[in-house]
Amino acid sequence: MRAPSSALTVVRALALTLLWALSCAVALPAAAQEEGGTSYINPFPPGDVYKLQAYGDAFAEGLLSGLNESLAGDTRLQLQRRHRSLGGIARYDFEDELRSEEAGGREAMHIGVIMIGYGDRISIRNPSTGRRIPIESDEWREEYGRRVDRLIKALKRQGIALYWISLPILRRSDANDDAQMMNDIVREKAYLNGIKFIDIQAHFADEAGNYAAYGPDLSGKSRLLREMDGILFTPAGYRKLAHFVEQEIKRDLTQARNERAIPLAGTEAEQKRIVNQRPRTSTDGDGGWKGTVNAVKEAKAGGQPKSAAGGQPVQPLPDPEQKAENGRITLRSIGANGREESVTIDIPRPAIPSAVIALMTRKESSDRASQIGDVLAEDVGGGLVVLNSITPSGTGSGGAARRIAPSQTPYYQVLVKGERAVSKPGRADDFSWPRVDADLGVSTMTNQPVRRTPRLPPRS
Repeated sequence: MRAPSSALTVVRALALTLLWALSCAVALPAAAQEEGGTSYINPFPPGDVYKLQAYGDAFAEGLLSGLNESLAGDTRLQLQRRHRSLGGIARYDFEDELRSEEAGGREAMHIGVIMIGYGDRISIRNPSTGRRIPIESDEWREEYGRRVDRLIKALKRQGIALYWISLPILRRSDANDDAQMMNDIVREKAYLNGIKFIDIQAHFADEAGNYAAYGPDLSGKSRLLREMDGILFTPAGYRKLAHFVEQEIKRDLTQARNERAIPLAGTEAEQKRIVNQRPRTSTDGDGGWKGTVNAVKEAKAGGQPKSAAGGQPVQPLPDPEQKAENGRITLRSIGANGREESVTIDIPRPAIPSAVIALMTRKESSDRASQIGDVLAEDVGGGLVVLNSITPSGTGSGGAARRIAPSQTPYYQVLVKGERAVSKPGRADDFSWPRVDADLGVSTMTNQPVRRTPRLPPRS
């Protein structure tokens, strides 16, 4: 009897262990997601402005100049004037520079761009023994990766979203092999620490993947992109390099902005109170007149509608409905007896609902409607009248083109009056014989010039 009891105890222990492991596996990712969110960049920076700092050597200095030119019009970003100088990861003074970054105490940054490696093709001094570690050795790779890892963690502790730019393809084959080795080390450390690594190798190589000093710039013209040393870039090259970095940063800024659109919290009454404080516009749904009608009703109720931003009154939009109003004019003329006579004429103006005005009005922009076009009315019986608005193609948006009478327009002559349109030589409805080439004015049968008779204009 003891054997089954011990077996049951073991089964119960295993079941409890399995349930505990499953609960931990489910709870940990959920907590991590709530803490970090889905945006790579902080969606709520202080003052709604992101401060960008470049870190590195001569590469970072040139890249910052290109970013200042490409991101000059973006009000969301504030670029620092000078880059944070780092001599090199393999240099002897890197430990002192790293300790300065780890100490902090400087102005808080939100976005960091790192590009370094101009002088890293050297041996590394072992900090414990003081001896030199030759480049490309396993010990050199391990020490270089350790320093890269410390730099990334020191900047991440400050809450900076990091973008590490790879070294470009170099002209000398031995130097390029070392650059590729350093790129592989940084790529691995960037992946393990959760930062973004931007590889630019293919953007500055030719079709075969080799080094090319010349290449297309952002406008497509062939320009000199690399310096004479085969390592650094020219100003045009840094401008092109900044373009690829700009794409990654703006993509993450858009994602951070989308994360800011949080659904309203609170009860239904609180949400309705916030929604009612929004200013009315004339570009809402329902044909573009819903917001207009609401603003007009609010103005008629008494007072002016207030905006949600600063409590400033919103100017009410004009009422889209046209009310019935009869006008009256007086005409003066000389009668048969030589005396001046005056005749008063009443001009009725029927009421037109807003739905009909919206149908007859052609939208030219989001905030102003154009004039009413030509209206065609047709009685379909039963007291129903069909209205249609047609704007002639010759009418320009700015009113510069000359407007002809509706009865002279082609659609009125063909569709309303039923007249036949005058054919043009060479068009599909030209049945004259012999056929005439419209461009050359030569008959297709005799190749002789054809004397054209002038056509009379159609009678209106």
